[in-house]
Amino acid sequence: MKIFSASQIKACDAYTIHASGISSIDLMERAAAACTEWMIGNMPKDSVYIVLCGSGNNGGDGLAIARMLHRSGFNVKVFLLQFTDALSEDCATNLQRLQGIDSHLVDVLLPDAFITDIPPNIIIVDAIVGTGLNRAVEGWLAQFIDHINQLPNTKIAIDIPSGMPADNIPVNDTDILKVDYTLSFQLYKRTFLHPETGIHAGSISLLDIGLHPTFIASTHSNYQTIDEEKIKSLYKKRSPFSHKGDYGTALIAAGSYGMMGAAVLTAKAALRSGAGKVKVLTPQIGYSIVQTAVPEAMCTVSGENHISKINCPADVQSLALGPGIGMHDYTIKAFADFIETYKNPLVLDADALNILVKQPELLHKIPTGSILTPHSKEYERLFGKTHNSMQQLEHARTQAMRYNIYIILKGHHTAVTTPEGECWYCTDGNAGMATAGSGDVLTGIITGLFAQGYDAYTASILGVYIHAKAGDAAAEKYGQQGMVAGDIADNIGEVWKQIERFL
Repeated sequence: MKIFSASQIKACDAYTIHASGISSIDLMERAAAACTEWMIGNMPKDSVYIVLCGSGNNGGDGLAIARMLHRSGFNVKVFLLQFTDALSEDCATNLQRLQGIDSHLVDVLLPDAFITDIPPNIIIVDAIVGTGLNRAVEGWLAQFIDHINQLPNTKIAIDIPSGMPADNIPVNDTDILKVDYTLSFQLYKRTFLHPETGIHAGSISLLDIGLHPTFIASTHSNYQTIDEEKIKSLYKKRSPFSHKGDYGTALIAAGSYGMMGAAVLTAKAALRSGAGKVKVLTPQIGYSIVQTAVPEAMCTVSGENHISKINCPADVQSLALGPGIGMHDYTIKAFADFIETYKNPLVLDADALNILVKQPELLHKIPTGSILTPHSKEYERLFGKTHNSMQQLEHARTQAMRYNIYIILKGHHTAVTTPEGECWYCTDGNAGMATAGSGDVLTGIITGLFAQGYDAYTASILGVYIHAKAGDAAAEKYGQQGMVAGDIADNIGEVWKQIERFL
């Protein structure tokens, strides 16, 4: 699913109005009807609503919603904040329509006025300012938002929480209205997917309001979310006459004294992702552990407590380096020597990234099409600091293009950046995946997909999706606090079953 900027969303609205032969107020009615239907279906049947409206089209949405809620039998009251001199045309029309039903449904709030004594059971609907916002709120409006933020009431934002920009993360987030639910229209805003701003949006529902598919299909965006349609286009069904040799051999260089769990988790995930064979290169100290914990994997050794030499046999289709290998001097040398000569794409994670931090000149030796999987702090150590997560992701896009590699920036909404400058956000997954070893599982999944013949682009996107969905399946069974990384690996099969069902 594409992610559009605020200006692209505005253009999409205009195209829809023109191509569909409707007026802008008709499109507003669609949006209001979709929001009203969601509220009736998801909020308590005896709910009472206060709708906070601004003077623009977001306020027009709110006024239309109030009218529809009133006609559906709900108690509703609108407060129209007069922070500008004039209303937009559609906002004015919807104000007249609501006042035509009952003028007492609307009160105008003059500057410096606040609402007090709101009972906590009343639901507050935020329709103050929408995606047309192009600067930080200030003055009375900022104070008003802060006042509403202090209230314990359930809050629902229409399209986007007031004060939140769609395309960038503000320096100061205190003037963003924090809501429990955001009802947005068909497409994500980028700020929903970053922690600094996304935390204010609560649970996000994308409501279909009939935006014209031709505009959406023909308009380019570097930013997309990974959805079922994308996964359908990437997945390759197995032939019933295939054998293990058809699904490749993965080699995982992982583990060291005290860090053998990383090797085990990565190997298990590579096998669960469907690799025909998995080999683990590990120090002698880990041989029995791997052979016992992952009997399906083959095992070779190098070094006593740490890997001392890295070789990749000719029969290997994919290679992962890094999980738990440590930072011993001869492991660093083994990695550097190997990178100097190896030319095929590989997967680098964990201590492989830490070695690159120590020897940044090796970045230029990483084979084209390789996949790096840093979390935010690892990325910062490797490529430098940025001011916020969106800037970091933009920086990752530039580095992916610069080095012709794929960078998977791990987080709540893990994102895949490509050498072509694309960015694919994953909207699945949960906070239970913030546990030691989760990244090793992702590395294993991607390496297993690589072995099967999926290219780096597909292995990255499909791997991130499978990892997130397996995390969701684990959370269903054990709860977010109770799950561990091994549970993610154990639920990879559940995701394959899901994918096969929606093909």
